[in-house]
Amino acid sequence: MFDKLSSSLQKVFKNLRGYGKLSESNIQDALREVRMALLEADVHFQVAKDFVARVKEKCLGKEVLESITPGQQVIKIVNDELVALLGSNRKDFDLSGRPVGIMMLGLHGSGKTTSTGKLARRWKKDGKHVVLAACDIRRPAAVDQLRILAGQAGVDFVAPEPNESVPALGKRALSWASHIGADFIIYDTGGRFQLDTELVGELKELRDAARPRNVVLVLDAAIGQESVHVAETFHKEVGLTGLILTKLDGDARGGAALSVQSVTGCPILMTGVGERQEDFEPFYPERMASRILGMGDIVSLVEKAQQSIDIEEMARVEERLKKDTLDLEDFLIQLQQMKKLGPLENLLEMLPGGANVPAHAKAQLAGASGDTFKKSEAIIQSMTPRERRRPDIIDASRRRRIAQGSGTAVSDVNELLKNFERAKKMTQQLKKAQKRLLRFGK
Repeated sequence: MFDKLSSSLQKVFKNLRGYGKLSESNIQDALREVRMALLEADVHFQVAKDFVARVKEKCLGKEVLESITPGQQVIKIVNDELVALLGSNRKDFDLSGRPVGIMMLGLHGSGKTTSTGKLARRWKKDGKHVVLAACDIRRPAAVDQLRILAGQAGVDFVAPEPNESVPALGKRALSWASHIGADFIIYDTGGRFQLDTELVGELKELRDAARPRNVVLVLDAAIGQESVHVAETFHKEVGLTGLILTKLDGDARGGAALSVQSVTGCPILMTGVGERQEDFEPFYPERMASRILGMGDIVSLVEKAQQSIDIEEMARVEERLKKDTLDLEDFLIQLQQMKKLGPLENLLEMLPGGANVPAHAKAQLAGASGDTFKKSEAIIQSMTPRERRRPDIIDASRRRRIAQGSGTAVSDVNELLKNFERAKKMTQQLKKAQKRLLRFGK
């Protein structure tokens, strides 16, 4: 996400920090590069032009040019303007009324139905009663896809009846959701490869029949500047209250995120950053600006850890670690907890400086970490309970059997056992060092 933009801006900022004093000429040159970086990242040309003009106006002020650290002042101005461009503050869905209605719009392939399922799963996890209404009655298998997602999320589902119109379905679903006391009802609407008169008419009729508080457009971030045109058209025809950006993990440019909010005036509510159901995040303008500028996003990383990691399991592993009774079952738990956090290259972006890691290095990390997790998990699961608790009994013949059972090589089994022993030794050394420090402190 934003790899190209981040790396380009880092180069500009590095040059700015090298100046003890800034002149109007220095700033003009730097902002020309910023503008090029924005355009190369697929930011809408008018958005890029206006952004640079606002930054320039503030940078040429006396307090910047005569500052002790002018380079840092410019970076702060760019950061503040990025936050403003992205919407200033976190915006949430309109949660007034019961049930809260959310009408999901989008073109074919934007991730609309998948995002509907992710939203349902998120609110269900918060203890809310959610209903999904399958209002996409034209796309083959759309109803079945939503039914499966509803089942996976554990929420209620309303399917169309034979020859039922979309507005009638929406009205019936709303009536039923109200009757059962649901907290949310999400309408998954039909899509097209492009917005046409028939689709616009259907969406307006559904909106008027169901009267949802939220009319949300799901946009594929990878289509770049075209997403701005799509958002403008939907907003003009149907009237949007918010946006969801999907596939941000697969787009190195990310210009759509910097353009659609500014052009439409509609807040970005959520972002899809992966294929897993958990890869769905609230959008925070200040955190996204921090990531773009290579400053990381520690707050989001901590929140992700709190949501993903089983605290009780990790506390149990920590207790066994203290007693030097750690075994391969504990090692497996740690691996599985790490997997829940998602791809390591996504976590890397949340660390300060992580955005500066070259794209090829991130790709290598993604491949290596994914393969290592899969292999290690398969190897440990191919062991008997006794072997997991007593790794010292795993001789050559057992290693061959484990390798065959896990579909790996004996060398992979050997590597896993070596890594486990290294981890145990390192833990023992840290404990000894801690004891010495405590004695020294006394």
